Amino acid sequence: MVETETVITEPKKNSTQSVADSIATAKLAARAAAESKGQDIVLIDISKQTSIFDCFLIVTGTSRRQLQAIAEEIHRLMKERGESRLSMSGYDESRWIAVDYGSIIVHLFDEEYRAFYDLEGLWADSVPIDLTDALKDTNARVSLPNQLD
Repeated sequence: MVETETVITEPKKNSTQSVADSIATAKLAARAAAESKGQDIVLIDISKQTSIFDCFLIVTGTSRRQLQAIAEEIHRLMKERGESRLSMSGYDESRWIAVDYGSIIVHLFDEEYRAFYDLEGLWADSVPIDLTDALKDTNARVSLPNQLD
């Protein structure tokens, strides 16, 4: 009989600097989304709720084509910055595109799916990040999670 040992390790905690770096990068991705006409853009710091991700960027688009264009523009920017896309799901249907960049998860929704899945409500104890300066001069609607209907 072979005995196996289960080793449980503590997940690596996010350092303040890495969270700050993730937020700074996510703000650039938010600007790219805004320049591609994304709306109701929300960035939330979830680093205190999970050790897996630092933040979620949540954006609403009006059509499948627009959501795909936002995903592509964000990917172009992230690639320029040396960020690797670990996975992407929902691109073909484009009602909810989730893109994993490791510490940053980008969620691109159409209006119906965003309301239905309500990530802002699900992660209500997260810290909203002010995007006013990052999205200045883009005409994007900036929302904080508690401001959405």
